[in-house]
Amino acid sequence: MGETGHVRQAGRVADGLRAYGLIVAMWIKSTMAYRVSFVMTTVGNFVATGLDFVAILLMFSRVDELGGWTLPEIAFLYGLTGVAFGLADLSIGSMERLGRRVRDGTLDTLLVRPVPVLAQVAADRFGLRRLGRVVQGALVLGYALAALDIDWTPVKVLLMPVMLLSGAAIFCAVFVGGAAFQFVAQDASEVQNAFTYGGTTLLQYPPTVFGKELVRGVTFVLPLAFVNWLPASHILGRPYPLDLPEWVAFAPPLVAAACCALAGLAWRAGLKSYQSTGS
Repeated sequence: MGETGHVRQAGRVADGLRAYGLIVAMWIKSTMAYRVSFVMTTVGNFVATGLDFVAILLMFSRVDELGGWTLPEIAFLYGLTGVAFGLADLSIGSMERLGRRVRDGTLDTLLVRPVPVLAQVAADRFGLRRLGRVVQGALVLGYALAALDIDWTPVKVLLMPVMLLSGAAIFCAVFVGGAAFQFVAQDASEVQNAFTYGGTTLLQYPPTVFGKELVRGVTFVLPLAFVNWLPASHILGRPYPLDLPEWVAFAPPLVAAACCALAGLAWRAGLKSYQSTGS
């Protein structure tokens, strides 16, 4: 791609981000017109997602460790995953509804607008109530940081925000990749949810409670382990899953970039393959 091509690509990205921001602002304005409803649904989202951590607390009412990990350590994994996934779900969680648009033909209305389709789908019906998941994960993460005796270094401090942002980007890539799959399998939202919501549930628990084949799969095939398992092992001073080298703890930004690039390619291929219903 020449210099002109790079400029055009950058322009399309800028246009997409601008359109995404405008659509999100519209939905936020619409949401805030009914503030009581917004508060109730946000609190409901907060409570519903918090039940997962309640289940962990119930487990620890019977045991002192789970897979060799203490409650504060698992709370650390839970909080990291909750915030990272919550940010992705808040940003582009609407992608899971793409299959419905493909089936009923409403995707056609997005194709005729002079705005990138990905930006429109991602921002469609932006649910500010999903902020409840982010807040709940942040509270659990705060508890974990207060309860753990971590030997903080400048590198570990820097790794925290890098890990959260990279994890959110990895989950965003999974959302986009799953949406691209729905161009082919129009009724595949549950399959997508298995990798998004199912993935975040998996990462709430330590890798030591899972079989090595599953850990390999979420490390080398669908690299969800880079959301928290690997960088968290460095921060907590724990052995790395699969005896991987220590440098992998600092790879999440590179993995996130690669995942986003592959998801972008999958999205473009899926969009090109789309055939209108004609309705």
